[in-house]
Amino acid sequence: MTIKKHVKTGLSALALSISLNALAADDPIKVGILHSLSGTMAISESTLKDTMLMLIEQQNEAGGVLGRQLEPVVVDPASNWPLFAEKARELLEKEEVDVIFGNWTSVSRKSVLPVVEELNGLLFYPVQYEGEESSENVFYTGAAPNQQAIPAVDYLMNELGVERWVLAGTDYVYPRTTNKILETYLRDHGVAEEDIMINYTPFGHSNWQSIVADIKKFGSEGQKTAVVSTINGDANVPFYRELGNQGIDAADIPVVAFSVGEQELSGIDTAPLVGHLAAWNYFMSVESDANYEFIDAWTAYTGNEDAVTNDPMEAHFIGFNMWVDAVEKAGTADVDAVKDAIIGVTVPNLTGGYATMMPNHHITKPVLIGEIQDNGQFEVVWETPSTVAGDAWSDFLPGSKDLISDWRKPLECGNYNVATHSCGGAADEAAE
Repeated sequence: MTIKKHVKTGLSALALSISLNALAADDPIKVGILHSLSGTMAISESTLKDTMLMLIEQQNEAGGVLGRQLEPVVVDPASNWPLFAEKARELLEKEEVDVIFGNWTSVSRKSVLPVVEELNGLLFYPVQYEGEESSENVFYTGAAPNQQAIPAVDYLMNELGVERWVLAGTDYVYPRTTNKILETYLRDHGVAEEDIMINYTPFGHSNWQSIVADIKKFGSEGQKTAVVSTINGDANVPFYRELGNQGIDAADIPVVAFSVGEQELSGIDTAPLVGHLAAWNYFMSVESDANYEFIDAWTAYTGNEDAVTNDPMEAHFIGFNMWVDAVEKAGTADVDAVKDAIIGVTVPNLTGGYATMMPNHHITKPVLIGEIQDNGQFEVVWETPSTVAGDAWSDFLPGSKDLISDWRKPLECGNYNVATHSCGGAADEAAE
């Protein structure tokens, strides 16, 4: 009787385990969406929330992932940087999401970073940024400086003959660090200190009259001048309007922007801006079958034939598909398994090529320079001959030039110093 009882107990426990595993297999995989739906960054981030909802819907219609449906969990950090951290914690601890897609500004990402590291979450970050960071828990699908800022300056210098430089940005970590890199790069290329003008303004800045007047004066002193803009969010609308008001023509002082895409241009009259530039890794006007298919899906999803696409949307498209592939490759949505599986994953981009996740958690990207047209679109005027792998650490900052990032075993280090052969030490100096 005792043996039979133990056998029955063992069989019951096995049946319970199988039953619980079956139930777990039926549970949805939760996908956190962490984008501002209100505040100064809503102009840019709301579209990314909708992009993720579209991608999740498409994946579910195709059968989900590992036979499980995806469940989006949307929160609104409201352009409030500390609130980003609170919402990330809510997603990971309360909602128990398996992955987070989100953030726009670097200050919001840096707010979230310690949370995803503490709780071992996954964050896919879709926007160009300043570099000088590599986390085991973050996958950077936007451009690093060597995939946007440096090529843009090279284009202005070599193709347009620019000799004087206005570095204009919003006052936070991304513009300041990017401009520190660019200032060093320009000085290394023989640009004098007096030929570099740097200006920062707060988020949501609206009174551009005196600043634009200063730019106009700076550009009227006999040398070809350009503005390199790291202005973010809705401050771009009055900035570009004031350029038009003061008659600053792209032929005289071109502006190349790193944070202005089709979505931002849809809110302003672009006629006075024709000829100004933007540097991205994707434009809606790119001619490829993959892009046409994405645009058709987006307009159908939004129900708006005039809906536009942009670069960070493509970054989410790439990052989401990489995550799906890694989950299927690992056979689980477990964070540690996905982190290992995703290195080397290659998926189509929207420009007709492919993106690969590198060991430093950055991806390969083409670099495109686009010229603003009067319909709010960009005509591609220059592009790299092949994709460029993103650098986590800049070659143009003293504290970074000897650092590499490689999250593969056995190195598993985000800031390995090739000079001292050690992990750690020189960290985020440029951002401090």
